[in-house]
Amino acid sequence: MNLLTNKIFLAIIVAGIFAQLLKIIIFKFKHKQKFHINDLIVTGSMPSSHSALVISLVIIIGLTEGLTTTFFLSAVFAVIVIRDAFGVRRTAGEEGKIIDKIIKASKLKIKTYHYSLGHKPSEVIVGTVIGIISALLVYFL
Repeated sequence: MNLLTNKIFLAIIVAGIFAQLLKIIIFKFKHKQKFHINDLIVTGSMPSSHSALVISLVIIIGLTEGLTTTFFLSAVFAVIVIRDAFGVRRTAGEEGKIIDKIIKASKLKIKTYHYSLGHKPSEVIVGTVIGIISALLVYFL
């Protein structure tokens, strides 16, 4: 099957591109910075690209194949990814920010990093909506 006509592949690609572009636009307006190539793979912040990808996968599989084993496997996979996005990864990002503050306060000569690994629930919800819309657009167009 040609990837360019594969609805599952297209739904995931559309969701990922839309979520990441929206993330870059929001980030640039919020922080007033110029675009950098690394912005294409930035993690965390609004919206959750991970949520958009896995939800588009679940929805498009449900639409194209019905309630099959593949649908339920993708749903379990989505729950794990989303839980990780606003659970474990968010905690790691918050701890990273605290470590940066400690380094700056102690005036150590250690490079600090931008920490925004995880997501707030609102970021996951927006990513989920993007995933649903992307899957529906690909399926019905």
